[in-house]
Amino acid sequence: MTRTIIESKSKTTIIGFDQPFTVIGERINPTGRKILNAELEAGDFSRVESDALAQVAAGANVLDINSGAVFSNKMAEDPRYADNNFVEPDLMRQLVKTVQAVTDTPLCIDSSVPGALEAGLEVAEGRPLLNSVTGEEERLEVVLPLVKKYNVPVVAISNDDTGISEDPEVRFAVAKKIVERAADYGIPAHDIVVDPLVMPIGAMATAGLQVFELNNRLRNELGVNTTCGASNISFGLPNRHGINNAFLPMAMATGMTSAIMNPIALPIGPKKIAEKKAEVAAAGVILPEDMSDEAFVKLFGMGSTKARAGKEMEAIRAANFLTNNDDGGADWIKFNKDPDAAPAGARGGRRRRRG
Repeated sequence: MTRTIIESKSKTTIIGFDQPFTVIGERINPTGRKILNAELEAGDFSRVESDALAQVAAGANVLDINSGAVFSNKMAEDPRYADNNFVEPDLMRQLVKTVQAVTDTPLCIDSSVPGALEAGLEVAEGRPLLNSVTGEEERLEVVLPLVKKYNVPVVAISNDDTGISEDPEVRFAVAKKIVERAADYGIPAHDIVVDPLVMPIGAMATAGLQVFELNNRLRNELGVNTTCGASNISFGLPNRHGINNAFLPMAMATGMTSAIMNPIALPIGPKKIAEKKAEVAAAGVILPEDMSDEAFVKLFGMGSTKARAGKEMEAIRAANFLTNNDDGGADWIKFNKDPDAAPAGARGGRRRRRG
């Protein structure tokens, strides 16, 4: 049975067909996150620390670390900052060291810059996952030697010099090419985690079916583990959680063994709470004056004021249970306990004295 081993200094995560689904937390990524990008430019890594801890608490088994920041202010002062080959290696070292200082969860080193990949590998403790190699000739010739040198597993994305094909046959052929080229370097198939590329279902009606078919073929014909950017499937559509929650267990059933995703349900902020309270008051509903914001958002099904495991994690844990990858349902039971509930047997209020 194919097993991909990812390790930190003291912890091991196994991606495999006979293992619980592996969640690779995606939030340590400045792309599209303006506040995080600005903080990193200023040398502030506090949000990186909190994001790492929150993702682990929500159930992430691996933490993806992406160094693709754009330092616009520094760029204006020093033109070297316009080159990601200059920016990313040093930033990746800092990110990896920061995350390793607060958690022993295994890492995924993620960059399009080869120098950043090696910089991350140099300071990473254990055996991280490398993200990524494609079927492009130049990329193969640069990344596969790194994979061999550091003896690490790698994400293989199914596109090549011709771009991303909508034809699943072409994407399978690219994956096969990468596996074969890796073998030429002495890299075994169990160290290749293929990303078959999930297309948005809103733009391509067969996107889900394509991935399910590819999962089966990648498992049965190439014997490799798989991953994907899980949220891609619902891009641009309403109620994305609903689609993601259906997609993930279906992908798991057809052979998908991991996903790069956000495991966190982001907290409800003060603005949304204030808007909802105004709406409730306008409807004539009178609430206790001492009701906390957390109690309020729970009462009205808004979520939580705290970062917690997202709905997708609920679907994954249920699927793990149903596929006998949750021993006795212990993880499912633990997941569904209210963290704010009183311990069993506890009683609120004062005890009455017996006379």
